Amino acid sequence: MSIFSIGVSGLNAAQVALSTTSNNITNVYTDGYNRQTTLLGESGVGNGVQVEGVQRQFNQFVATQLNQATSNSSALDTYETQIAQIDNLLADSEAGLAPLLQSFFSSLQDLASAPSDPAARQGLIGTADTLSAQFRAFDGYLEDMQQGVNGQIGDVVFQINNTAEQIAMLNREISLAKAKTGEAPNSLLDQRDQLVAELSTMVDVELTIQDGGTYNISIGNGQSLVSGTRSFALEAMASSADPSRTVVGYRDGAGNLREFSESTFTGGELGGLMTFRSETLDKTQNQLGQLAVSLAQGFNAQHAEGVDLNGDAGGDFFSIGAPTVYSNANNDSAAYLEASFSDDLSGLTASDYDVKFSATDGYSVTRRDTGETTTFAADATTLEFGGMVVTVNGTPADGDRFLVQPTRHAAGQLENLIQDTALIAAGQAEGGTGSGDNRNALALQALQDEALVGGVASLSQAYASMVGDVGNRTNVVQVNRQAQAGLTQQLRALQLSESGVNLDEEAANLIRFQQYYQASAKVIEVGATVLDTLLGLDA
Repeated sequence: MSIFSIGVSGLNAAQVALSTTSNNITNVYTDGYNRQTTLLGESGVGNGVQVEGVQRQFNQFVATQLNQATSNSSALDTYETQIAQIDNLLADSEAGLAPLLQSFFSSLQDLASAPSDPAARQGLIGTADTLSAQFRAFDGYLEDMQQGVNGQIGDVVFQINNTAEQIAMLNREISLAKAKTGEAPNSLLDQRDQLVAELSTMVDVELTIQDGGTYNISIGNGQSLVSGTRSFALEAMASSADPSRTVVGYRDGAGNLREFSESTFTGGELGGLMTFRSETLDKTQNQLGQLAVSLAQGFNAQHAEGVDLNGDAGGDFFSIGAPTVYSNANNDSAAYLEASFSDDLSGLTASDYDVKFSATDGYSVTRRDTGETTTFAADATTLEFGGMVVTVNGTPADGDRFLVQPTRHAAGQLENLIQDTALIAAGQAEGGTGSGDNRNALALQALQDEALVGGVASLSQAYASMVGDVGNRTNVVQVNRQAQAGLTQQLRALQLSESGVNLDEEAANLIRFQQYYQASAKVIEVGATVLDTLLGLDA
């Protein structure tokens, strides 16, 4: 091979290297871009140099670890954003329920001091109105959060489907490019890996790579999301157990919509929303409802023990709704359950219950928060559990399921029924002394310290426990989020050290390859000089 050909091969190699370096520099701030290097090899012995390819610096193992960490961080970020709203709501010393409970019982103390005073009686009605309105406002806020989570789940599912579709399209384009040129364009590979990284912020995924480099992606339960050039869509759907709740489903090859358990998703924004809702939002709304039911039932029971200014027995002071019961959408019968609160609320909990009917084993009632199960005979028409009386209507089919939510929406239904001051039963029914009798008012005021909630806590104690529970979980989530963020940053730094563009290094490479180009040109120049000399000798 002539010195000219050797020099030209050097010029070509230097030109490719300069182009690669320039591309690195211009993409230094491009998301998902991986630094590229020019691979050079000897073109036979003494035959110059050849460009063997332009390779991107990408470590699949580090990328997979980073995607997993990013998924976990995204879930915790989402959880922390949501739970902070509840924590701020409950912990507000001025807007919380604690000062309103105190004001309500203080007005009862004022009534006991002057049972016939219209102002004292009106003061009690005013504090009762304010307290019940705040219960409803809190429940409304939490219900708005429930609807907000539903909407966010729908949005995330749409984004997941869109991203999965793009990854499947890139799988196709990369395969076609490899078939034509033997190599995949680095830009397409970067785009695909960036989409996988973005998908990881939405949901926890499992990536497998086929021979040839095609990406297959599945979600938490192993269900395929991307398989080669095909993508499979998730669907936001109403839960079969609770139609007010949005969950995620998957349409199989036969066109049937399969519902995924909420526990399927733990990572990404979707997992963060699911975990927050089941761990914190549901529980807080149930606890608030338990507090409202305990207040209404306990106060009503004592109020009925007294007499009003008309000499009549006290009527209900507060109204409270009944437990919520849903029949599963997949049930084979039209049977349904109805529930009411029993007189003894010591068994009332802040948990939901799953009821399943078996023609051979009867009814099994499972408390969701503890997994504790209670059974009833198959011919039972009334089921008593959790401070409730549940009536069976119709004949259930084998396998029918029902969801009972004792207190989920109770706080939103709490209302003060008494607006006439004469109807407040401040006197004692037995041996009462008319308008001057304050013995039932004292008994009502004493309810402040009684264990009305689950038979173990007063109203104030139960509220403080609820606030503390949310506060503790908020702290735990924040600590975990910070720790996970640190791990994610470390992995991102590791990835950047291998795949990121360093401007100082690339600037040095630019000078180095420029000198390489100039030196190769010099080789050609020397060759020309030698040739001219040889030709001159011949002359």
